[in-house]
Amino acid sequence: MSGKASVPGFATRAGTEAYARTFGAQCAEGHYSDFLNLHLKLSSLGVGTFPGAASDEVDAHYATVVERALLAGINVIDTAAHYRYGRSARAVGEGLRRALARGVAREQVFLISKGGFLTFEGGLPEDFESWFEAQIVNRGLGERRDLCGVHLISPEHIAWQLDRSLEAMGVETLDAFLVDQPEVHIPVIGKAELNRKLERVFVALERAVAAGKIRYYGIATFNGLRVETDHPLFESIASLLGHAQKAAQAAAGDESARHHFRVIALPFNQIMPEGFTRFSQATGQGNIASTLQAAHQLRVYVLASHTLAKGHLATHCVDSVHAALPQLDNHAQRALQFNRSTPGIGTSLVGISTPAHLEDLLAVARRPPMRKEAYLRLYQRAE
Repeated sequence: MSGKASVPGFATRAGTEAYARTFGAQCAEGHYSDFLNLHLKLSSLGVGTFPGAASDEVDAHYATVVERALLAGINVIDTAAHYRYGRSARAVGEGLRRALARGVAREQVFLISKGGFLTFEGGLPEDFESWFEAQIVNRGLGERRDLCGVHLISPEHIAWQLDRSLEAMGVETLDAFLVDQPEVHIPVIGKAELNRKLERVFVALERAVAAGKIRYYGIATFNGLRVETDHPLFESIASLLGHAQKAAQAAAGDESARHHFRVIALPFNQIMPEGFTRFSQATGQGNIASTLQAAHQLRVYVLASHTLAKGHLATHCVDSVHAALPQLDNHAQRALQFNRSTPGIGTSLVGISTPAHLEDLLAVARRPPMRKEAYLRLYQRAE
């Protein structure tokens, strides 16, 4: 990205509404979700960029997928600073530039990146300890106490990964930046210490909002928002919002400041439905709710990850889902339709590293989601 001007702007109501009318005209009614009270029109399916080798060929594929998706009614694109050793974010930037050249506006696209896992640009180091000392400690990005495996949680590291994401994608502002799987630290330092660390990270992200680098932030989890309340890795949305509110006040030096924690991501699919079925979240509004219900009540947008369960659901399907969706061409399309039809999920993300696989996503986008009554009957049959 060096030497290229960054694209200004961010997703807006007017921009995304115009996108739905134009590039999204080929998609069915119900394909776009409202992002909270801002009424951004975000596609019910989004492109993820995790899978694939760290190669020029896969870079080219991702650029093509992003370009084609943006021209076909898919306006949510997800990546992370560490995906494919930093290459995915650059491929997203290339695809975005191509789509912009063909008439898509920056204000029509919702861009997401994540931070936490070490980036290892260029590949895994032969001597991790020397690499960590040179690339992290000596650059003031964190200390050994901030590390768990290959996950580093410090305000400096998260801020650096945000800046790297902006540079790689070639934009001035991201619509959302998520702390990726912070719960991996809980077995090592405990939940209370993790939450203290997260609050300091949230201060840095609130300052990034004030600086115009991001619009919103949140967390992406694997276990934290699916497990039972008494599980050691459980994360409470209401608690996270409380820490975000303290961070907003600290960052602004103003007790009236309001936080910008507005997005969560969690695995959700036919074989991992806990976000919908498990009632584990105390909302602070007098009830216990599922993660999806709690997020709705607390005004947090939900991204579903692992839509195809790392490819498993492209070739397998729960019997009740198969029976309910016989008209779809294959199991991958059934998995996509199941997820996007789930009440409470805003956008279901799908990692697509091969342009041909984009066709299943676009085919589903051209169909309306399942009616709520039909979707709920799937769970009755499962009983």
